[in-house]
Amino acid sequence: MFPVPWFMFRQAAVLSARKVARRLGDLDETDRRVHRFVVTELPRLGRPMPPEHVAERLGMPLAQVESVLHALERRLVFLHRPNGRDVVWAYPVTVERTPYPLTFSTGERLYAA
Repeated sequence: MFPVPWFMFRQAAVLSARKVARRLGDLDETDRRVHRFVVTELPRLGRPMPPEHVAERLGMPLAQVESVLHALERRLVFLHRPNGRDVVWAYPVTVERTPYPLTFSTGERLYAA
């Protein structure tokens, strides 16, 4: 790692946020709800997340969750399921080992995607 000047970090964050906003623009509330859940729950779970976990926790039908996960994965930005089933990464975090380990203030350990 190396230090980045604040102005460079801020510029990169703004550009990244605009890019994500463009991609999120046509997602409905259900898609956003599933994505937010996966991103926040993956660090807590600490292992690949099966669709059943999402369906149970969000109180949604499994078929609907699988459909949303498939749609999000097609965008190639939001999440990845290498086995076509369990989520292993949801930008910006992953349970797969990368050169970028993360430790959250709550103690969870994961990797940056």
